[in-house]
Amino acid sequence: MPKKEDFLQKIQKKMQNFSFFCFFSDFIYMKQSKGLFVTGLTLLALLVLFASCKSLPQSPESKIIIARRLLAPGKLSADQLAAFFIQENNQKAYDEIYEFACLYIAEAAAENINSDIAFAQMCLETGFLRFGGLVQPEWHNYCGLGAISPEQPGCIFETEELGVRAHIQHIQAYATKEDVGLNRELVDPRYSWVHKTKYAVTIGDLATSWAADPDYAKKLDSILMRMEAFVNQ
Repeated sequence: MPKKEDFLQKIQKKMQNFSFFCFFSDFIYMKQSKGLFVTGLTLLALLVLFASCKSLPQSPESKIIIARRLLAPGKLSADQLAAFFIQENNQKAYDEIYEFACLYIAEAAAENINSDIAFAQMCLETGFLRFGGLVQPEWHNYCGLGAISPEQPGCIFETEELGVRAHIQHIQAYATKEDVGLNRELVDPRYSWVHKTKYAVTIGDLATSWAADPDYAKKLDSILMRMEAFVNQ
């Protein structure tokens, strides 16, 4: 039969490790003739181990918080962006939106732009790809580029990739000074004009600048908050 001191040392070690399952895998078997020796310390150890097995609430440090700065790394993966989008518009196929999100992440990374903000802005500008305004779906214009009036309904791009790239480049034009150039070939026809006349650090700077709507930043922030709530649920 194991010595009492050895048994207590094992109990204390298990308390330090807080591993319920490992404790029982290493639990000491005692001869039936002697019974099972249980002390007050053993009982306390079991109670602590059971308590440690309970799931703890998610700490604030582990929650995903999306930066509101235009020049900041995106936090959400293509899978997370696509899943969020499908929750808002389930008429689209997941695989299609996943590939679309991959484009946003890749193009944003190429120009050091926050992909989460870019994707959220696409959702705002297109009504989660429902469109319905001046811009038509087949134009691959995902941020309302050049959409001013029926006489100037917006820019047209041949492919999704070029449309996404133009969107990212337009954000980069706002987010950087003239001495910062693009890393990919220019496709945004309004890039040079914006790069010389406008500057924005956060989404708050886009109100009455990117769009005339004074609540533009609030609407964009609302989508970002919904994205955070979705991935942190």
